[in-house]
Amino acid sequence: QFFVFCHGFLQLSQLLVSGYLKSSISTIERRYGLSSQTSGLLASFNEVGNTLLIVFISYFGSRVHRPRFIGCGAILVSLAGFLMSLPHFITGPYKYDQSVASMFSNTTDLCQPGLQGSQRNLSDAGCTPHAARENHEVLLVMFIAQALLGIGGVPIQPFGISYIDDFASERNSPLYLGILFSVTVIGPGVAFMLGSAMLRFYVDIDKVTGGKVQLTNKDPRWVGAWWLGFLVAASLVALSAVPYFFFPREMPKEFSLFLSDFPLVLLRNLRHPVYLLVVLAQVNLSAMVAGLATFMGKFLERQFSLTASLANMIIGAVNIPGAMVGIVVGGAILKRFQMSLRQCSAMCVLGMFLCLVVAFPLLFLGCPTQKVMGVTYSESSEFGHHALECNLQCNCPEKAYNPICGSNAIEYISPCSAGCRGVNIDADNNLVLNYTNCSCISDNGLMGSARPGTCSTGCSRLFLPFVILSCLAGILASTSHTPSFMLILRSIQPEDKSFAVGIQFMLLRVLAWMPGPVLYGSAIDTTCILWEKKCDRKAACRYYDNNLFRQR
Repeated sequence: QFFVFCHGFLQLSQLLVSGYLKSSISTIERRYGLSSQTSGLLASFNEVGNTLLIVFISYFGSRVHRPRFIGCGAILVSLAGFLMSLPHFITGPYKYDQSVASMFSNTTDLCQPGLQGSQRNLSDAGCTPHAARENHEVLLVMFIAQALLGIGGVPIQPFGISYIDDFASERNSPLYLGILFSVTVIGPGVAFMLGSAMLRFYVDIDKVTGGKVQLTNKDPRWVGAWWLGFLVAASLVALSAVPYFFFPREMPKEFSLFLSDFPLVLLRNLRHPVYLLVVLAQVNLSAMVAGLATFMGKFLERQFSLTASLANMIIGAVNIPGAMVGIVVGGAILKRFQMSLRQCSAMCVLGMFLCLVVAFPLLFLGCPTQKVMGVTYSESSEFGHHALECNLQCNCPEKAYNPICGSNAIEYISPCSAGCRGVNIDADNNLVLNYTNCSCISDNGLMGSARPGTCSTGCSRLFLPFVILSCLAGILASTSHTPSFMLILRSIQPEDKSFAVGIQFMLLRVLAWMPGPVLYGSAIDTTCILWEKKCDRKAACRYYDNNLFRQR
């Protein structure tokens, strides 16, 4: 029972490390200028190390000291967690364009007719060879950490489960495995909640004092302390690794499966039509889950103008528990009605069909991107040439990004592009209150003003229906989880069971968990309207076409 407790704790903290990355993905994109395709590849990269080794490890499981192997894996995972946070400590502070002179720079992004454009290149300062190299280093470190995370995770699940199954009584084994399984489902939920808590702190909380930060967490330039969560999660994993070095080895029953049988068993299982069809169905479902888990938070942020922290809160507190409920309900129905294989498959089909029906309206629950001058909206049609000339004498730096929302409800990429010459600052906390004398914003014929931050998409009324429907769809889809496993376990020869499940997980990894986030990320990238440029290369996306983002 102590082993089950330790293993539950270890699996939870291991999932914290891998799940936490998904919760802070939009923040890491913004901080290091990554496209969603790159961040999707990063998120699924831990599966690479995992897949390469899983078959061998499961195969040699009976010939090694399993608890010690699990302990070593846990130490690797913990190391990977600490590595993930390393980029924060090897790069300089986060720089963003500002309206108020500060310790970083004395240039501001207001309209200053006196200055020449050449003096105003805000973001180009970071274009030294050193900065470009720094960015490569960051990516390299993160990819290595993800690979290590995958490799370290290999022995944890298979060895833990087989160890428990070998030494627990026949009667208690299902209970213990059930406990572990529920922990693996809770894990990502806890990870998103951890993300929600950490992203409320400013990223450079350890490098700059509070008074110097001129951003609130609602600002589109805000970057939360993404690295803090990795330190927390990695410490927990390190802690949970300790007891494993003190469990006994206890040689279990020998396996009768040898390498020469390997191809035969593989073919026998792959030729089995039920097995193959169910695994392919699971591959399709899992690819969707993998993509959604990675980018759902980002989607909510963009579609409904939420902070990263709130988006994670919703996923961790609503969507993931919903999926848990579905899995439990599916299992309960199965047990209550003692279903045959045919009824199992009917139940899967029904759950999926209902999920489709409920999820269909999600295509339409959302709003177009807010009006952004020069990006999604141009005024030249209404005002003739005036709109183009209103900020000509400002000599705006083209790359400045500090969105403001005009009193005319149109968003401008920076105060300079709106021709704003004045700024009011709250003396207590150094935050901008509003911008004044904006020559591009006409407010009833007068010069308008603007407030910092983006204009919202005006979608808040659709947010609740969206959350409720997506949660319902998740519940319905996950009712098919247990019956689909039963279909696999009952339709193959008993002696092939563990092997068949191993192949099933490998196919899921190779065909779903790896490509899923990359495909989703690429699809999201195709809907970008305005890219941030770093040293003449595309970095993170500033604005998406929200309708296309939602539909794709």
